[in-house]
Amino acid sequence: MAKEDIQKLMKTQKYIRNIAIAAHIDHGKTTFSDNLLAGAGMLSESTAGKQRALDFHEDEATRGITIDSASVSMIHKVHGEDYLINLIDTPGHVDFGGDVTRAMRAVDGCVVLSCAVEGVMPQTETVLRQALKELVKPVLFINKVDRLIKEVKLTPQEMEKKFISIIDHVNELIENIAPEGYKEKWKVGVGEGSVAFGSAFHNWALSFPYMKEKGMTFKDVIDAYENDNYKELAKKAPLHEVVLEMVVKHHPNPVDAQKYRIPRIWRGDADSEIGKTLASCDARGEAVFVPIKIVVDKHAGEVACGRLFSGTIKQGDEAYMNLAKRKVRIQQVSVYKGAHRVIVDEVSAGNIIGVVGLKDVFVGETVSKHEMEPFEAITHMFDPVVTKSIEATKAADLPKLVEVLKQIAKEDPSIKIEINEQTGESLMSGMGELHLEIIENRIKTEKGLQVRTSAPIIVYRETVEKESPSVEGRSPNKHNSFYMIIEPLEDNVYEAIRSGELREGRIKKKSTDMAQQLSALGWDGDTIRKVRDIYKGNIFLDETKGEVHIGEVIEMVLDAFEMVMVAGPLAREPCMKLKVSLMDIRLHEDAIHRGPAQVYPAVRESLTGAIKKTKAALLEPLQVHVIEMPDKFLGAITKLVGGKRGQIIEVKQEGTIAQMKAKIPVAEMIGWSNDLRSATEGRGSSSLLEQEFERVPMSLQAEIIRKIRGRKGLSENQ
Repeated sequence: MAKEDIQKLMKTQKYIRNIAIAAHIDHGKTTFSDNLLAGAGMLSESTAGKQRALDFHEDEATRGITIDSASVSMIHKVHGEDYLINLIDTPGHVDFGGDVTRAMRAVDGCVVLSCAVEGVMPQTETVLRQALKELVKPVLFINKVDRLIKEVKLTPQEMEKKFISIIDHVNELIENIAPEGYKEKWKVGVGEGSVAFGSAFHNWALSFPYMKEKGMTFKDVIDAYENDNYKELAKKAPLHEVVLEMVVKHHPNPVDAQKYRIPRIWRGDADSEIGKTLASCDARGEAVFVPIKIVVDKHAGEVACGRLFSGTIKQGDEAYMNLAKRKVRIQQVSVYKGAHRVIVDEVSAGNIIGVVGLKDVFVGETVSKHEMEPFEAITHMFDPVVTKSIEATKAADLPKLVEVLKQIAKEDPSIKIEINEQTGESLMSGMGELHLEIIENRIKTEKGLQVRTSAPIIVYRETVEKESPSVEGRSPNKHNSFYMIIEPLEDNVYEAIRSGELREGRIKKKSTDMAQQLSALGWDGDTIRKVRDIYKGNIFLDETKGEVHIGEVIEMVLDAFEMVMVAGPLAREPCMKLKVSLMDIRLHEDAIHRGPAQVYPAVRESLTGAIKKTKAALLEPLQVHVIEMPDKFLGAITKLVGGKRGQIIEVKQEGTIAQMKAKIPVAEMIGWSNDLRSATEGRGSSSLLEQEFERVPMSLQAEIIRKIRGRKGLSENQ
C-alpha cells in the first residue's frame, strides 16, 4: 500500500469510511482489528488474530488489554472498488472509557463487538451510549462463535436463538439511547446485513447477504468445526471481506455523515460560510481540524491525531487555535499505519490525520484558518473519582515531573492533574485504581522518571439540601456588600448539564438553545433570563434589579463563584448541584474601591456563609457494578458487597452463572479486584455500569470532613 494510493483516495470522499471498533473488555476488538490489517496486506495472515498489532505499548501487551485507542488508515477493495478505511481501535476497560468518547468525535460509524457466549455486557451498553451521543452509526459483529460450537456445543437452532437475543438486546439499547429520528432508522438487522458473526481468532465471518452470495449456510460452519477444518472457513469467508462489505454498505461516507453530525457537535450558525463548509465536508472551504488524541513523539514533539472536518491542510499552513486563542504554523501532516506515521504532502476534508506544530494543543481544541465558534466540548461519561499524590523520588527531578505530568494530562484528558509548584506536591485523579496504576507505571518505564505515590484518595463533592437564607458578604474595605441565596439545583437540570445537553460556560449573549432546553426542563422565561454562568454542574443567577454598576463587577463575581465551586467550604472539595442567586449588591460609587481585591473576598464570604447556614452535605462517589460469577459464590459476594457498605440492586441467574448489580462507595473499592478474585477463586468479574454521588451517612460525615481537612492542612474548624 503506497503513500500515493492513500493520498489519492483521501480526495475521493465517497470512498472514505471513518470507523471505530468498540466493545466490552475482552470481547476481541484488537484481534478483530488484526484481521482487518491483514486483509489490507499490513500484517501476515498467519499472525493476524495473535499479534495484536494495535496494542503497541508494552503494558498493553503484558496485561493483554487495550489501554490507548490506536489509529490506522488502510485500503480495501470492496466489489471491485478501492476504499480508504480509517479505523480506530478503542479500549474496553471502563477506566479508559474516555478514549472511546474521544474516538467517537472523529468517526462516523462504529462496529460494536459482542461476545457470542457472554452477550451484551455493561461496557457494550456504555460504548453504544458514547457512539449514539455523537451520532455515530452502529453495526453489530457477534464474535467468538467458535466457542458456542466447541465449548457450549449448541445446535444451529439454539445458536440462532442466542444470536436473536443479542440482536434484540442491542436494538432495545438503540431504541432507548438513540436521539429522536434515529431510534428505528439505526436498529441493526440480519436481513439487511448490518449484523455479522464469526470468530476473529480464527479469521472468518459471515453475514446474511454474504451467505446468500456464496451459497453458504450455518451448517457449513458447524461441519467445519466438527471436521476440524475451520481454516477452510477463513479462506471461504475471510473476516475482513465480510465486515468491510458491511461497513461500506451501512456506514456513511464523511459527506453524508457531516450533514447530520455537524448540527449535533457544532453549535455555530449553520447558514454562515463556515457552517455550510462543515455540513458539506467541503475540501475547498476553510480547514477545520479537531484533535481527539495527543501523542508525544520523541522526534516530532506533540502529534495531534484527529478529524479534518473541512478544507485542506498542508505543511507550512498557518492555523488558529480557537480555545487557546493563538496562531500556529503546521509543521507536518501525516496518516497512520498503527504505530507508524506516514508523512504526506497534504490532506483533504473527511480524513483522520496526525498534525505536528500545534503548540500546547489540547484534545477537543478547534483548529481553523480564522477565528470561529469552537466545536462542542467532548464530555466524558464518568468523572475522575480516585486521586493519588505523586512526587519525584529525587528532589532534582521536580521540574521534569512537572513537565511529564503536563504531557500526561494532554495524552489522557480523562486524567486530571493539579500541580502545586510551590510545595512540589502534585495530585493525579483518574477513573479508578487501575487507571492510576497504568499512568504511574508509564511515567516510570516510558518517561524514565522514578516517582512515588500516596495511597489512593477519594474525591468527594459538596452540596446543600435546602434553601439558605440571604447572606451578606462584605468587602475588606467595608464599602461593598453582596447578598446571596444558595439552594439545591433540580435533578433534571443537573442531569442535562452532566449529559452535555446544557452547555457549560458563561452566558455572554442571549442563547435560544439554552432558553429552549431550560424551558423544556420546567424553568420560566424570567428565571432563564437571569442565568449568567453554568459551571461544573452548578448554575449562577443574577437576581439583582436596576443595579447600575453590575456590568462592571459581574465578571469578578463569576470568577469568585467559580473558585468556590472548585473548592467548597466544608472540606475544599468541588461543589455540585447548586443553584446560586445573587439577590442584591451595594457598591461604592468610585470604581477604585470595588476592584478584584474587594469583590473576590466579599463574594466568597457570602457564598460560603450561605452554604454553612443551610443543610450542607458531603456526597461520596458510588459505582454501580455488574458482577458475574458461578452461582456457588453468590453468598460470598453478597457478604463482600455488604462489608463494603454496598447495596444490592438486583440478582439474576442463568444456568450456573449468577449476575449481581450492586452499588458500592468508591471509598470502599480500593483493592476491589483482589477481593473479588479471592472471594470467587478468580472466577468472578465485575464491570462498571454507572457512577453516582450520594450523601455520606450522617454518622460518618463529620469524621470524613475532619480527615480531609487534616490531609489538606486546613484548620479543624471550617
